[in-house]
Amino acid sequence: MKTRLLYVFAIAILLFIPGVNFGQVPDLGTAADFILFSTNGAVSNTGISQLTGNVGTNNGSSTAFGNVNGVMHDKDGASAKCASDLLIAYNQLNSAVPAFFPAPLLGNGTVLTKGVYSISGAATLNLGLTLDAKGDPNAVFIFQIGGSFSTNAASKIYLKNGALACNVFWKVEGLVSMASGTTMRGTIIANNSAIVISTGDTLEGRALSTTGAITVDGVLAYTPIGCGSPVLTGPVAPYLGLTECYALFSGNGAVTNSGTTNVMGDVGTNVGLTTGFDPLLVAGTIHPIADLSTAQAKADLLNEYSYLNTLPVDIELLYPAQFGRDLVLTPHTYLLNSATTLTGSLYLNAQGNANAVFVIKMNGALTTSTYSNIVLINGAQAKNVFWMIEGAVSINNYSVFRGTIVCNNGALGALNTGVELDGRALTTSGSLTTTAITTTMAPYCTLTGVTGEQVISDEVISVYPNPFTTSLTFTYNSSAQITKAELRIYDLLGVQVMNCNLTKQSTTIGTGNLLSGIYFYKIISNNEIIQSGRLISKQ
Repeated sequence: MKTRLLYVFAIAILLFIPGVNFGQVPDLGTAADFILFSTNGAVSNTGISQLTGNVGTNNGSSTAFGNVNGVMHDKDGASAKCASDLLIAYNQLNSAVPAFFPAPLLGNGTVLTKGVYSISGAATLNLGLTLDAKGDPNAVFIFQIGGSFSTNAASKIYLKNGALACNVFWKVEGLVSMASGTTMRGTIIANNSAIVISTGDTLEGRALSTTGAITVDGVLAYTPIGCGSPVLTGPVAPYLGLTECYALFSGNGAVTNSGTTNVMGDVGTNVGLTTGFDPLLVAGTIHPIADLSTAQAKADLLNEYSYLNTLPVDIELLYPAQFGRDLVLTPHTYLLNSATTLTGSLYLNAQGNANAVFVIKMNGALTTSTYSNIVLINGAQAKNVFWMIEGAVSINNYSVFRGTIVCNNGALGALNTGVELDGRALTTSGSLTTTAITTTMAPYCTLTGVTGEQVISDEVISVYPNPFTTSLTFTYNSSAQITKAELRIYDLLGVQVMNCNLTKQSTTIGTGNLLSGIYFYKIISNNEIIQSGRLISKQ
């Protein structure tokens, strides 16, 4: 009886001693915002690394990082708070009561479930280690390693059945060294030791050290989402007003085209002439001279610019001349504080939020490389991307650019051959020149009641279903005074993929040969476009 009472008493002590836990998530505090941090040690990079999260040290310097999708904090108030919060998190992980004692060689196809795992000395990750939450999104995995921790080349951490990187923690009492090609998941806290992350490594988590240098070389690393992390929405989008209906517009300057340019949206200027555009290739209205529509668009554009110009900045990208290069940005307001060169690809990651807004502000001109590319991932949409540029814009040949460009007092002087603009190009004052480009977004004009605008809701011909699968039906509205029209359907590149005549009250056409994707249509009568719009195929 006495033995049993002692056993119960011992269990009670373990349950109520402060600081002892059995696999709860530690409180990272402000350390959760950092992708790389050392309380005492230098933090450095070589090569081109793509980092999402803050970077810093409380005693040392951060060097050679290029553009980081986060804020740099060296020896400031934020780094001091992070150092304090990191120590708390380390102590919580250190006091976790282990339930499992695996061999020092982790991986080799092993599957582990939630819990606290303890290895008394050094440990190595080889090949694949799977963490299986068994459907529990709150499953926590804690690894206490009593010595150094290394990974062999191309070793991987896999997450299964709802496991989340934000619930995985590695407390290491020694050097952390990750070989090339490693995919690591979870928050690493190295105590009194350095962290080395090698070329081609991926880290979904954090690399934090209480004392020790952190070095990375050409890596992809990002703080995990979930587990109560904030959902990024970005700033509130500007009100476009009538500029919503324009694909190409200048408040004061000629708008000219050469070559075969396909435009979805209005084209015009409020001062000067609009020339060189083929009406049959413009799914919208060409405003050759100033009118009520262009006057209203100019006023709306100035308001739009004013809003973007005063929008508070979340993150400053410190190296405008190195913009792009596979950089990944999340929904924020960004600043590049001088003339900017976009090279290669820029990824905009909405993190699953289709309404997330991105604003990129540049205090200088923008130039892109040939074949530059804005890539939208994880739900990002071009309609939610805005570029405010204080200077001229030159988008080089065969580039894919997405979002609404608001250029202030600068020429949009070179939208060059083969450019695909999934958005709008607008300048408050300056010439706008296009050469054989394609625009694909701006006809989504939803305003009503302004003279000169497109009124999409008042369609001459009803189109359904949209999205479609194997057929589309085009029906003249009862008030339409048209007996014959031509239907043309184009793909995103402006290539005509279907053509037929609409001579009946209702015409159904087969669309089984159209692959899944976005298409645009124009309906032409008496050599004038009477209606245009977007179609979505879901084959």
